[in-house]
Amino acid sequence: AEFSSPHTHTHTPPGLAQPGMPPQGALREISPVYLCRIDQETVQDIVTRTMEIFQITRATQLPNGVTQSQAAYQDRFGKLQEHLRQLTLLFRKLHLLYERCAELTPDLQESPAELIPYVGEETAPVRAEPCSPEVIQERQEVLEKVRQKNQEMKVLMDQMRNLLWDVNAMLTMRK
Repeated sequence: AEFSSPHTHTHTPPGLAQPGMPPQGALREISPVYLCRIDQETVQDIVTRTMEIFQITRATQLPNGVTQSQAAYQDRFGKLQEHLRQLTLLFRKLHLLYERCAELTPDLQESPAELIPYVGEETAPVRAEPCSPEVIQERQEVLEKVRQKNQEMKVLMDQMRNLLWDVNAMLTMRK
């Protein structure tokens, strides 16, 4: 799917609004942190949908002389089509959220050249302001949640890698 410019496409496509997610017009009042949380959930939904697609294709028997009922084939094909349609919508949603986050935080957008440290170049010291205990506690909680989510995503990626390995091995054995 091709994405349009954020200037020409300012509303949420049908089906993208989810419970817990405010309509596009309300995004102007939402903090970038909240948008990033929604982005993270969207990425997790994309990974889950992708895993389901791989599981469906893994369970699908190749038509090499075996007669399979047309109804079962149509059912699996319909499920695959629905998952692919949902993936398209999730990627559009992710793109819209990314664009909105970039609009809200233009000062945080760095070009790749700014991220490269050069030898002999002085780096400006980062100014640290004292934080309240509540902020420090919230930061620790967020860091712990991020660590947990990263671990969950690593497990999912390992499962996907193993699933792909199994699919490729089965395809190689059938040749």
